[in-house]
Amino acid sequence: MTISASNDATSKHNVLLVGGGAREHALAQAISESPKLGTFFATHTQNPGIAKLAQPIDVPYENENFYRLGQFCDKNNIDLVVIGPEDPLAEGWADKLAKRADGSTRLVFGPSQRGAQLEADKSYAKQIMRAASIPTAEGKVFKDADHADDYMKTREEPYVVKATGLAKGKGVIVPSTTEEALDAIDQILRKKIFGDAGAEVLLEEKLKGTEVSVLALYDGKNILVLPPCQDHKRLLNNDQGPNTGGMGAFCPSGTLTDELNHQIESEVLVPVADALRRDEIEFRGVIYAGIMLTPGGPKVLEFNVRFGDPECQPLLARLESDALDLLMATAAGTLDRTDVRFSDDHAVTVILAAENYPANPRKGDLITGLDRAEAIPGVRVHHAGTKQTKGDIYTNGGRVLSITATAPTREQARELAYQAADEISFEGMQLRTDIALQEPAKL
Repeated sequence: MTISASNDATSKHNVLLVGGGAREHALAQAISESPKLGTFFATHTQNPGIAKLAQPIDVPYENENFYRLGQFCDKNNIDLVVIGPEDPLAEGWADKLAKRADGSTRLVFGPSQRGAQLEADKSYAKQIMRAASIPTAEGKVFKDADHADDYMKTREEPYVVKATGLAKGKGVIVPSTTEEALDAIDQILRKKIFGDAGAEVLLEEKLKGTEVSVLALYDGKNILVLPPCQDHKRLLNNDQGPNTGGMGAFCPSGTLTDELNHQIESEVLVPVADALRRDEIEFRGVIYAGIMLTPGGPKVLEFNVRFGDPECQPLLARLESDALDLLMATAAGTLDRTDVRFSDDHAVTVILAAENYPANPRKGDLITGLDRAEAIPGVRVHHAGTKQTKGDIYTNGGRVLSITATAPTREQARELAYQAADEISFEGMQLRTDIALQEPAKL
């Protein structure tokens, strides 16, 4: 494969960032700090945080106009494309943007469309796990609601109900009773609350234990396991309320021993990488394994193919080496020759969400206090669902802001994050007050 990006340590690299959430703002911040960055462009400079760091692109790129984005990359000598969200990966953006007009290959951080199916199709992910003997929950896929109902009624305990497609992190329903499980099937398969993402449901055994996120970079040959993170999916304190895209996270997680880390690498990450390679699937990006630490050992809840949001924020806050180097090495297949260093500090991320999130988040409320929050040493504020109008910032989505603080201990980082959150205000603001509250027991 011909790669036309220079590996000269003194050269500057032009970069295009795809995506517009807090994860992408965190990536933009990390990339912008690299001395090797040339011109920096982003697709979603509507995000006020990204707009301060990257230049907007000047072409449309959706649907039939997507070819214009490829032309833009050629014209502006883009060396690296970094794709943050799952949707463009599932739509094959990595495949399309890797091809230059002159026949050479551009570096892209993010898997091919086939590789993205590991997240975009939970049925496919189950097949991969079974074929590779990766420990996971028992599960079965259904297209017909009546058949799914009949199967659920035979279970001793209600199974988790998952839309098999991409549902913005909200396609998983964890019922407490069989009646709730049957209602979830009805909502997804009959009422189509997740649209095409719910054309099928995966009914899956409910695993019990401690959940942890293990992220690794994979360059097609080498695996680099990143420091473990822990996130908080439920809306309310004490893990109550509906599932969300994530209400907070911290890194490193204190849950995993070195022995467990090695077990997850050998039983989960290496086998899935081997399976991708056997199937000749191009994959250069993040393998994210959602793991449940059960009494019977680690089991995979799901795979994602990009940095988690909000896990990305505390992870990057601890990265001491050059983020652009790391992303380019992953895309180029040279992870084994790359310097990667993380701080010993702890990082805690707290999400500020809009009123009525996740069901029907309200938009258009004025946000105050951002300058005061950002002035606190050790604090980074990343924009997610916001917009700027005449110098003021307003809410414009469900998860509005992401506050990340670093400090020598988790307790200190947590205190700083909530100190910053106290400075910010908007009508109906929601946040959990128990993010990273307790040190998890080591398992």
